[in-house]
Amino acid sequence: MPRINLLPWREEYRQAKKREFFEVTAVVLVLGAIATFLWSQVISARIDNQSSRNELLNREIAALEIQVKEIAELKEKKLKMLERMEVIQQLQTNRPDVVKVFDELTVKTPDGVFFTELKRAKDSIALTGYAESNNRVSALMRSLDDSFKFTSPNLTKVEADEHLGEQGNRFEMRVKITDPAEPASADVAGESSDGQ
Repeated sequence: MPRINLLPWREEYRQAKKREFFEVTAVVLVLGAIATFLWSQVISARIDNQSSRNELLNREIAALEIQVKEIAELKEKKLKMLERMEVIQQLQTNRPDVVKVFDELTVKTPDGVFFTELKRAKDSIALTGYAESNNRVSALMRSLDDSFKFTSPNLTKVEADEHLGEQGNRFEMRVKITDPAEPASADVAGESSDGQ
């Protein structure tokens, strides 16, 4: 029976399989390296894209913050302007009121009473002056209380002073100024009650 030696064939087959394994491994490694490179490029491009979007957002946020600051400054200027306009309107409204106050004060001041100082603070006037007697001070208080322009006279200080005679007095008082709108509303109320 003839003998066939199969060892070299098996050895060649084994070598061929080894070569095939190394070739497949090399191809897989090359493909893996290419895939890794491509993946890193994609990730890098996405990171760059996101970074540029973040920079755009930061620029827009900074621009919006500047606009918000400008709007806040404009609102503050608007409020100051409105306050000034309100003050000017009050001054325009009160301009004739000052004349009425002085006119009513001269009309309601009885003879024998002289003022040396008048100070106005919002809706009240501080009066300092001299009177020939206590009766003159009382008459001044009654007269001011009956006035359409003044209310609630309050005598804060009276002291004897012979500047205007033996019974003379130096006095200090406060009187409130009524709101210009009050007499008109009071007249309307009076007319409606009279009509009924």
